[in-house]
Amino acid sequence: MMLRAIALILGACLTGCTTAASNELPSVNVVQYRLAPGDRIKIEVFREKDLSGEYVINDEGLIGLPMVGNVTAAGKTPAELRSELTRLFGTEYVRDAKITLDLVSYQPIYILGEVQKPGEYTYSEGMSVFALIAKAGGFTYRANEKMVYIRHSREGAEQSYRLTSGAAVLPGDTIRIEQRFF
Repeated sequence: MMLRAIALILGACLTGCTTAASNELPSVNVVQYRLAPGDRIKIEVFREKDLSGEYVINDEGLIGLPMVGNVTAAGKTPAELRSELTRLFGTEYVRDAKITLDLVSYQPIYILGEVQKPGEYTYSEGMSVFALIAKAGGFTYRANEKMVYIRHSREGAEQSYRLTSGAAVLPGDTIRIEQRFF
């Protein structure tokens, strides 16, 4: 009887000590990627080799383009940036501008904590938290497989999320898998 009471009290204390994930990450299918510093993009202006090339978005979120100068790229979707470039080049420089824009490489993502191989990994489009964990060799035997902590690239603090199969990872994210208790 005394053992049972101690077990109940201990269980209540441990339940109170754990932090519950308050948020749920958006699904991979819902996330629309917005460009960020560190992304490398390839811009091709049809029949204009001098205006085409690869550009890295700098820390201020800008790309420097011939003729038009600095253009804000960070925070826009690739389609939004392409539309803006079509308008910029089409107004004065290129008649009936046709522009293609491709992402060459994204910012890296990081995973820490209770995975076999923590470290920096290359982001691929549509990546989920579970895909990143698989790249990192899977969970350790001590891992809390129900919760994940994520700090997005432009945020100062990490947030806890319930770990689901379709939870999306974004370029620049830092993912931390915490140790489970019991």
